[in-house]
Amino acid sequence: MKARKAYKFRIYPTRAQIKNFEHTLDLCRELYNAALQERRDAYKMCRISISFNAQCEQLPAIKEVRPDICEVYSQVLQDVLHRVDKTFKAFFARCKRGETPGFPRFQGKHRYASFTYPQLGWSLKNNKLTLSKIGTVALKLHREVIGKVKTCSIIREGDSWFVCFSLETEFEPPVHTGPAVGIDVGLEHFANLSDGTQIENPRFLRKSEKRLAKVQRKLAKLQHLPRRNPKKLKAKKAVNRVFRKIRNQRLDFAHKLSSQFTKLYSLIAVEDLNVKGLAASRLAKSVNDAAWSMFTTMLAYKVENTGSQLVKVDPRQTSQRCPECGATRKKELSERWHSCPCGSEMQRDIAAACVILSRGLATVRNQSVEAAPL
Repeated sequence: MKARKAYKFRIYPTRAQIKNFEHTLDLCRELYNAALQERRDAYKMCRISISFNAQCEQLPAIKEVRPDICEVYSQVLQDVLHRVDKTFKAFFARCKRGETPGFPRFQGKHRYASFTYPQLGWSLKNNKLTLSKIGTVALKLHREVIGKVKTCSIIREGDSWFVCFSLETEFEPPVHTGPAVGIDVGLEHFANLSDGTQIENPRFLRKSEKRLAKVQRKLAKLQHLPRRNPKKLKAKKAVNRVFRKIRNQRLDFAHKLSSQFTKLYSLIAVEDLNVKGLAASRLAKSVNDAAWSMFTTMLAYKVENTGSQLVKVDPRQTSQRCPECGATRKKELSERWHSCPCGSEMQRDIAAACVILSRGLATVRNQSVEAAPL
């Protein structure tokens, strides 16, 4: 079985290399915006759709007119045009599905933050990353890169730089023999398990609010200054640094918890929640801080490597139904204890997790019956 994995490592470029990275990003962004503009103008004026190959054929002529473009490795430039092509394909796919499409937009200086070597132009040896047209960069190789590397991307995150390797690996998924579990996510506890375990909600944003308010006040006092003022830019970086730490904390928490669950349980049942709808409610801040979608997404791809199974079930009335007798009784949100005439007594969220588990097991049984040969 083949799978794609990504390995991300911190790199430590010199000041000259950082300047070179920034210059490469600027040229790639300029090419991206020019390719986007060309496609828009061609269709607006002549109703012609320009393909990726047609734009690639123009690169030699562009290099003659713009010698500075030659400072960027050729396949990196081709990848920029690939990004434009993927953006338009995704746009037309959304149109076909009837979604709000969102037309491809031009990239500003702080929105275009990566460039990619699709196949060649780089090498990794002795904790050193060598990039064509740039040089050798030190990196922290905290784990072994196993598999066939398909792409190598350089990413800017604030003041830090990272390299991300996308790999293709082959493996045999193991047979998981662990128990099944139902998970009810919430705000009081991040996860409530059908076996009675409750995982505390870390509330990373709430814990960082004082620090965030402090740096945002400093930035608000500088709003009258020009956009490129050094003091204003420094204040913006401080705000971004706090948000980046919150994001990294959420990622770390979700990675560790999802890895733990996929190793322990052979079947994981979760609710198929409309998180976007919940995020539009008065609980938006708490819902976004919990990052349920991030956690579920990580579960979805990690079960493939452990042999476990993820099942999404209908979330309707999971907290109103009794896990023992199946009776339904409406409960107010403030009612945190489940009590049923059948004698079932337990914490409300644990009861909901038990209902989710029973629905997950029923879904798996139905799938097995449908897949069985006649």
